Amino acid sequence: MHERFHRQLRDLVAEEFPTLLAAADAAPPGRLNRPLLAALGNRLLPQMFPTSVGGVHDAAVSATALCVLREELGRLIPAAETSLALQGLGAYPILFQARPEIVAEWLPQVVSGRAAAAFALTEAGAGSDAAAISTTAVRDGSGWRIHGEKMWISNAPDADIYTVFARTGTEPGARGVSAFAVPGAADGVGGEPLDMVAPHVIGRLELDGVHVGGDHLLAQAGRGFRVAMQTLDLFRPSVGAFAVGMAQHALDLTIEHTSRRHAFGGPLSAMQSVQHKVAEMALDVEAARLLVYHAAACCDDRAEGLTQKSAMAKLYATEAAQRVIDSAVQLHGARALQHGHPLEHLYREVRSPRVYEGASEVQKSIIARAVYAGAGLDTPR
Repeated sequence: MHERFHRQLRDLVAEEFPTLLAAADAAPPGRLNRPLLAALGNRLLPQMFPTSVGGVHDAAVSATALCVLREELGRLIPAAETSLALQGLGAYPILFQARPEIVAEWLPQVVSGRAAAAFALTEAGAGSDAAAISTTAVRDGSGWRIHGEKMWISNAPDADIYTVFARTGTEPGARGVSAFAVPGAADGVGGEPLDMVAPHVIGRLELDGVHVGGDHLLAQAGRGFRVAMQTLDLFRPSVGAFAVGMAQHALDLTIEHTSRRHAFGGPLSAMQSVQHKVAEMALDVEAARLLVYHAAACCDDRAEGLTQKSAMAKLYATEAAQRVIDSAVQLHGARALQHGHPLEHLYREVRSPRVYEGASEVQKSIIARAVYAGAGLDTPR
């Protein structure tokens, strides 16, 4: 049953590809592409959400289905993959933790692609150490008033709804963090786009005394860090799936190129050094894929050790994709460094997943803590 559903997802992505490709360049680099978002909302975004908010499959909210979508879009059209993933990352905390009236107001718009969602956790001084955020939310009557600045926020400053993490108490670290649903049109919300290596929609988000009602608090006060980590546990394997899709595309291009490119009296594919490099690339892609879908299955089954497995999948897949794409560029030679070549685009795209949603070094620390804990030992803090 699951294999049939996954084949249907892959076929659906292939059917939507021409429409998505036509919409991919409809906005300036670094700004929100609303035509692309609307195209995703036609058939693909509904696959990410349960039927109660517009999805067409009860299984669509599964981590495995999310990975299938992100791998296929990552292989075919990374810009569409990023737009789709950000809708889930920004909206899942609202879906799972907001009051019913907030869910009813925003989720149908997100699912249809009429509203863009964003996940606003990172700050200039709180990246890998997310518990160090300094944005504050203080009680104001029955609601809250939020002050602070977020950095490197996907879909900022153009998003329509943000999941914002802010400090609401005096307790140190993660215990004083809460999460809020903040409309992008609220007074005091501002910011600017940032010019990044890859043309992602990333910006600085200003929160200048933004007022939200008490019903915009997600979960409970002081539980925001748990909301963030639960979301990241779900999305980290799918970041790995995105990386696998890009790596698979690079491998496919390399197989084609080395088979038809002749040098020294024969095709490059006849050279043992090339064969060994392609074998290493294929091994990296397959090992990464296995780790990703194992972590996704553990997430769907609510298995123990999910945080460790998600970290392993994200770490290995993103690092492997970097190796695979770098090798593909090397085997293609100078042509792969020209602007407009598919590998030139992938070379820029593949770098950021090793940083966002927890840098590779953070994933290693998560894994090490889990390994020591499994042995009944603590790691130094």
